Amino acid sequence: MRIAVTYENGQVFQHFGHTGAFKLYGVEHEAITTTQVVGTEGSGHGALAGFLEGHQVDTLICGGIGGGARAALMEAGILLYPGVVGGADQAVEAYLNGTLAYVPDM
Repeated sequence: MRIAVTYENGQVFQHFGHTGAFKLYGVEHEAITTTQVVGTEGSGHGALAGFLEGHQVDTLICGGIGGGARAALMEAGILLYPGVVGGADQAVEAYLNGTLAYVPDM
């Protein structure tokens, strides 16, 4: 499993289409095995779904996200957990523990 989080200064960045970086987490057996921060090189909104797909991401944790980006992520088969605030690492741990607080309609 590969999880991406919109990322800025250790926190979940609050606008998917404007994120300058994602923190990527490799997960095996419900444990984080690798992490890396990757810049988006100026990609925005719909292009970010392809960017994530290219990095073999299957789950995205983010703050706010618009309808077009949602559709692009759905088409790419990426699970979406929007409306998350706080630390990126803590959000992934909460996801893995089944306790992630998110807002599906955000």
